[in-house]
Amino acid sequence: MVYVMHDPLEILDKVLSEHSNHTKWSETRFGGIKVLANTLVGTVGQKFTEQLCTTLEIPWVSPLNPKGQRATQNPWDLKITDIDFEIKTATEDVNDNFQFNHVRYHRPYEALLCLGISPDDVMFDMWTKAEVTTGAASRLVSMERGANASYKLTKSRNDLKPIERFQSELLDIAASLAVQNRPRN
Repeated sequence: MVYVMHDPLEILDKVLSEHSNHTKWSETRFGGIKVLANTLVGTVGQKFTEQLCTTLEIPWVSPLNPKGQRATQNPWDLKITDIDFEIKTATEDVNDNFQFNHVRYHRPYEALLCLGISPDDVMFDMWTKAEVTTGAASRLVSMERGANASYKLTKSRNDLKPIERFQSELLDIAASLAVQNRPRN
């Protein structure tokens, strides 16, 4: 019996040619996001939010570590208009949905900002932590059977808002949190 040795790189080329991202991402404005690692997708969302806030002249700061450098591990991602935001970014799937992963109840943030990136658009929504924890934002599904530390929030394209409404929605959530945090007499 004769065994034919194939070049492992050719084998991988063949397997890759049989699998690819959905054609909805082919030759699109934001198609490049589909080749990034998941953690980089989150970084893109955070940097986009920072630059959008800067452009709209909305004050923001990032968390700092004890050395005064940007913290990479923190319970919140950005403080925008004095609100501690957790930011989640997801790309649109083949059914026009977004899966925002690793939403956590136990972390001390005040609001959740979800950015949905589609092939040619960006959408968003934001909720107070109270809305997230009570289910008003939507039903969260545990990411791990039997665990309750990390959840997935699924939103359809139609559930999210056009990015052009970012500033007005941010002002609304800031006002909502101001009312919630106002001392009672």
